[in-house]
Amino acid sequence: MKNIVILISGRGSNMQSIVNANIPNANIVAVLSNNPDAAGLAWATERGIATAALNHKDFASREAFDQAMMLLIDAYEPDLVVLAGFMRILTPAFCQHYAERCINIHPSLLPSFTGLHTHQRAIDEGCRVAGCTIHFVTEVLDNGAIIAQGVVPILDNDTADDVAARVLAVEHQLLPQAVADFVSGSLKIVGKRVIKRHQADSSAQMLA
Repeated sequence: MKNIVILISGRGSNMQSIVNANIPNANIVAVLSNNPDAAGLAWATERGIATAALNHKDFASREAFDQAMMLLIDAYEPDLVVLAGFMRILTPAFCQHYAERCINIHPSLLPSFTGLHTHQRAIDEGCRVAGCTIHFVTEVLDNGAIIAQGVVPILDNDTADDVAARVLAVEHQLLPQAVADFVSGSLKIVGKRVIKRHQADSSAQMLA
């Protein structure tokens, strides 16, 4: 059984998708937030999951907040930390502490459109597709090894909200699968690429 801590900042729809997936051998031990008013905290509490919040505005620096959040997270002895709409840029110390056991979901097809306002930027650039990326977290923003990506079309006359809704539906499918793959030990990081071990095994058998 692997302990999972999920970090959110708002309603936590991606967190909900993980919980609702009932992933084998995944124990959702806590849902934590930097926003005491995050709607997702109430949702998790109703389902018997431990919750807590640290308001980042109460800390003098990003480093101080991250140190406090790390202490809170580590109390739950997590095997995996999932950033599911956690709207904070993390310090190097945080990223190093959870190296190769922290994943994030980002609403673009990385490496394009890191940061914020991804869907509007894709529309402004005339992109015909948008999507989401699940990746391991590193010190460089939105730059870790990619676990999975999902693609949706950008239609004529789409607004950013239209694209966001389409992408969110894909996120709700990909993120639980990525968590399941981590829990099962299927993921292997090779440079900037993440290989599923059963895929690697299959390739080796074909070459043998």
